[in-house]
Amino acid sequence: MLIRIKNAQAVGKEHVSIPSSRLKLKIAQILKENNFVGEVEKKKRKAKKTEFDYLFIALKYDEDKIPAMNDFKLISRPSRHMYVRADEIKQVHSGYGIGVLSTSKGVMSSKEARKQGLGGEMLFEVW
Repeated sequence: MLIRIKNAQAVGKEHVSIPSSRLKLKIAQILKENNFVGEVEKKKRKAKKTEFDYLFIALKYDEDKIPAMNDFKLISRPSRHMYVRADEIKQVHSGYGIGVLSTSKGVMSSKEARKQGLGGEMLFEVW
């Protein structure tokens, strides 16, 4: 999902379509709340005899066509899950970025998890 967004921004697209899941929808909403992407919509698409959901994400740029999301770093992978406690959550790029965690209360940004005193699996960082 993040690679699709980054590649679409690299070529100057206005929006990107991604197959939907609950986790991807929540991540897209977190990115929207923190001004890394524009509008996020869940839509249905018909292909031959099947119908499936996808996310329609509007991309965000500065005045000079500089993407709002510069880069990201995957922290947890299927082969290596990284867990952090609430007091181990650090700022991302001196506060210019956010981390995304999967906690017992759901997926949330690192700022929100630190505020609520929750730890969990650090999924990725974006700035």
